[in-house]
Amino acid sequence: QVQLVESGGGLVQPGGSLRLSCAASQRIFSFSVMAWYRQAPGKERELVARIDRIGITDYLDSVKGRFTISRDAFVYLQMNSLKPEDTATYYCNARILNVGMEYWGQGTQVTVSS
Repeated sequence: QVQLVESGGGLVQPGGSLRLSCAASQRIFSFSVMAWYRQAPGKERELVARIDRIGITDYLDSVKGRFTISRDAFVYLQMNSLKPEDTATYYCNARILNVGMEYWGQGTQVTVSS
């Protein structure tokens, strides 16, 4: 069973930065796509950013220019210029497309507040 573990969440003031990390129990490059999702209270989970095996990235419109997804042995989400509306639980997601497998971490809380 694949395990994903997020870290790096916390409380930050508006305009601040955080870097989230996701560790996987198998090689990151064994996954077709790695992604970060978020879910705020009372809202649906939404895709924030994703990166495929060859490094192509995609972002939610509201985070473009502020967030950056990257990966080496881990997957990261660098979040800059944070806004209160970025407050949510952030989840790491991994997919292996050719076998239809998908995995989720347990989430890390990000709170943006003064």
